[in-house]
Amino acid sequence: MIANPPSWPGGARCAVAITFDVDSDSALHYTHPRDGHRRLNAQSWLRYDQVAIPRIVSMFNELGLRQTFFMPGWCIERYPEIASAIVDGGQELAIHGYLHELGHEIPPELEEELLARTIAAAEHAAGKPPVGWRAPLYSFSDASPELLARAGLLYDSSLMGDDVPYLLETPAGELVELPIQTAADDWAQYAHSYDYDFLLPIQPPSRALEVFQAEIDAAIDFGGMWIAVWHPFVSGPPARLRRVRELLQRLLERGDVWVASLEEIATHVRSLEHSNKWTPRRERVPYYTEPIPELGLLARATATTAAA
Repeated sequence: MIANPPSWPGGARCAVAITFDVDSDSALHYTHPRDGHRRLNAQSWLRYDQVAIPRIVSMFNELGLRQTFFMPGWCIERYPEIASAIVDGGQELAIHGYLHELGHEIPPELEEELLARTIAAAEHAAGKPPVGWRAPLYSFSDASPELLARAGLLYDSSLMGDDVPYLLETPAGELVELPIQTAADDWAQYAHSYDYDFLLPIQPPSRALEVFQAEIDAAIDFGGMWIAVWHPFVSGPPARLRRVRELLQRLLERGDVWVASLEEIATHVRSLEHSNKWTPRRERVPYYTEPIPELGLLARATATTAAA
């Protein structure tokens, strides 16, 4: 199924990472700028991160794991105690936009300014610059890859173009891409919010873990990689996190699954490449620098039909 799987440390069959996007109420203020501050119910749900993060970090430490937490720069500034809980708990602090803004909605100059501010916030919290990024709501703009490479980041985990790591070639250098899939996102399983106009039925933890386990099983069978894209306020409640712990315990007991942070996975990929032990696939980005010219054909056809 996977044509070019990398070799994983210790002869592991696949790599797994349980990553959390610590959005807190950043996205609420971005999506509802006029009245986000008045929506206390939504704020209380999103601020559950303050309860869930210490619980999740403790779980990882008890299992002997180092995992990755993505935080918007605004959240690092607004909730330094959450960032400290992550860093002091030995986990990786990566970055996730500034105010959970969508990259394709803002000019590149502003995206670069917000990236610099977020990097500074993360470096202040962790004592070292971050090496990883995930775009809010997967909104990786045409400018994002070059901006991240120019800023010296090691990896991105926003795109969905493969089952194993690959490299993004930009005018400013290369990034390791650690691809994800929406099937690994907990939002579709659990989130039910009037404020976000997201009203799908809430699945029980057993059903959600069934979806995730199916993807992990395929990664194990074919030498791939599986990255959870979860949120503390979504997957952090006791009933759900208990099942996550059970999942992790099963994976660790197998002995042939490498559960690692994204920084560790990206560093391993670079090590394989530099030692000529594996050649990752490369993609030059952005794919397009302007709207495709064929759109003009459709515009003319639409105009002709309207005139007739």
